[in-house]
Amino acid sequence: LQKSLNETFGADKYSEARKEVLTNMFSRPMQMALYFCTGVLEDETLFRHYALNVPFYTHFTSPIRRYADVIVHRLLSASLGASSPIKMEKEAIQRQADHCNDRKMASKRVQELSADLFFSIFVRVRA
Repeated sequence: LQKSLNETFGADKYSEARKEVLTNMFSRPMQMALYFCTGVLEDETLFRHYALNVPFYTHFTSPIRRYADVIVHRLLSASLGASSPIKMEKEAIQRQADHCNDRKMASKRVQELSADLFFSIFVRVRA
């Protein structure tokens, strides 16, 4: 797919933007990762990462980037004994995870709508 996109879009000043928008549109059907508290889920198969084929997986970026990453850093640090335990019940952690998931989905939807708008303008200008 990437090779086809590279060959299709030429070298004008908008080629990279067109390729980026269409790549984004092609990746939409992929299932989005969700935050959850492992203490509220009984089915450990839900902890696995399908593409990496690992039974237990967590993901985070720099804790200055997103609140969800701050929570993950704190929980990992506590679980490794590097800091004191988190004074939150697992249900409270799950509520935070649900809120982060809601915000992430809303943000993704705005991003998709923006790409749709750009694509519509692109098609109209090229038609």
